[in-house]
Amino acid sequence: MKSLLLGAFAVLLLTSGWVQADPKAVEAALKLALPTLKADSIAESPIKGVYEVVVGTRMFYVSEDGHYLMQGAMIDLKTREDVTEKKLSGARLSALAKIGTDNMIIFKPKIQKHVVYVFTDIDCGYCRKLHSEMDDYLREGIEIRYLFFPRSGKDTDSYYKAVTVWCAKDRNAALTRAKNGENLARKECKNPVDEHMALASAMGANGTPMIVTEKGTIYPGYVPAKELLKILEEKSEGMPGIDPAAAP
Repeated sequence: MKSLLLGAFAVLLLTSGWVQADPKAVEAALKLALPTLKADSIAESPIKGVYEVVVGTRMFYVSEDGHYLMQGAMIDLKTREDVTEKKLSGARLSALAKIGTDNMIIFKPKIQKHVVYVFTDIDCGYCRKLHSEMDDYLREGIEIRYLFFPRSGKDTDSYYKAVTVWCAKDRNAALTRAKNGENLARKECKNPVDEHMALASAMGANGTPMIVTEKGTIYPGYVPAKELLKILEEKSEGMPGIDPAAAP
C-alpha cells in the first residue's frame, strides 16, 4: 500500500509543474497528493537540489523542481557512510520509543551493557534458537526487548499464540513455554501485537527474528550472543546489505 501511495505522489510531482525550491513546497505537494500521509520531516539532503522526506521509518528523496522522486540508499563516497541508513536508524528508534518498553517483553541481564529489540515469531525455528540461548545474551550484558511479528499474519495460530503470551500473568515465563512448544490455553486481552506487526512491516521486515540495535541498525536473522556483542561494541556498526567499498 505504501509503495502505491508513494507512486501516486511521484505522478503528482511529475505533472504538477511545481518549481519552488524549499521544504514547504514539498510539504504542500505531499498534502495535495496524499492528505492522510504525514511527513515526519522534510529537509535538504546532502545533494544540492534534492530534499529528503521521512515518513515513519521510511525515507525517499524529491528533486527541488518536483519532477523526480527517488528511493534507495545515498552513499557518501568520501566517508563510505550510508547517509540514508543513518537517518533511518534514528527514525526506527523514535518509532520504537513511541511503542514504549511497557509494550514489550523484556529479558534483563544483571548488568546491562547493551539493548536490542527483537521482532519474533513464536513458531519460527531461529527465533526459538535465539530464545533458547537467552542466558548467553544476558551473560554478555545484552538486554532483549521482544516485539511480536507472527509471519503468518493476523488471526492465525501464531498470532493468537502471541496474544496469549501477552495476556499471561507472567509474560516472560509464558513466552519461554510457548517457544519450547507448549500449547498454552488461549487468552485474549488488550495487547500491542497489531502495533508490533505494523512497525515491523514499516521497517521492511520479511522474516524473523529481526534484530534492531540500540543504534537503530537492522540485522535480519539469528545472531549468536558473542557475535552480537562484537557488533554492538563496534564504534560504528556496519550496515548489513550495503558494501560501500564496492561502489565505483
